[in-house]
Amino acid sequence: MNGKVLFVNPERCTGCRNCEMVCSVFHSGVSNPSRSRIRILKWEEVGLYLPMTCQHCETPVCTEVCPTRACHKDLENQRVIIDPKKCIGCKTCIMACPFGHPFFDPVDRLTAKCDYCDGNPQCVLFCNPKAVSYIEADQINLEKKREAANRLTNFLRQGR
Repeated sequence: MNGKVLFVNPERCTGCRNCEMVCSVFHSGVSNPSRSRIRILKWEEVGLYLPMTCQHCETPVCTEVCPTRACHKDLENQRVIIDPKKCIGCKTCIMACPFGHPFFDPVDRLTAKCDYCDGNPQCVLFCNPKAVSYIEADQINLEKKREAANRLTNFLRQGR
């Protein structure tokens, strides 16, 4: 993958939800986490917070099921995007996503997802603990992803 991607370090996330607030303000003009394109998954009993956003999959299932092709992969920058002019709000992409990332905006009545704020992700700028960063895709290798997944799995197992 070319270009920049969001990288999440769950060990740094404090669950402050600043990323959700700034995202909703940037995209919808209101401070409402339900309209944010980044979501914090919370396991409060073990003190774990995980910022989740679109993974811009190499082979995105969401694009394959979209009946209007509103959800598609931009081949130039390898990002999965949703064209609001084509979206009919059927929620098929939400059901297909293994990460559950696209969300239905009840106000606009359309599906939306992370678009990296057109190259200047606000969640990164306002994440004080630096749990979310915007880095070159080639800086993230498979080994780093496996290591992070193993740390997260071990953490969750210890909390049981």
